[in-house]
Amino acid sequence: MPTEASVTLKDGLSFSGTATSGYELNLGASPSVGGADDGFRPLELMLISLVGCTAMDVISILRKKRQEVTDFVVRAEADQAESHPHVFTAIRVEYEITGHHVEEAAVERAIELSITRYCPAQAMLGQVVPIDHTYTIHAAA
Repeated sequence: MPTEASVTLKDGLSFSGTATSGYELNLGASPSVGGADDGFRPLELMLISLVGCTAMDVISILRKKRQEVTDFVVRAEADQAESHPHVFTAIRVEYEITGHHVEEAAVERAIELSITRYCPAQAMLGQVVPIDHTYTIHAAA
């Protein structure tokens, strides 16, 4: 079954988006380009897709490795070209792991597997923009 997505115009530059899963989200634009600032920007969703995809991979792998993760955040920051179409020119992904006795080797391997084997968002974006990955491990209180 193919993955499908669609957007429906609400007003101005405001859209409602949906996909195969059936969930909806709002897309919008900045007032500087005529939008109402009432939803995600499309490129923001690309970054959310990237961090969501790799986060699901990494936490699943860490759980299989019986790592005691108590908190987990993945962030991405992207540089964009100054001229249109303002494509991403570099992406930095940061994994912040908190837990009890979390092994650095387990974190490194989980991230490596996400990058090289499991995350389709990384595989696609990595074809066209460099992605740098860093991590920090914190001991849980």
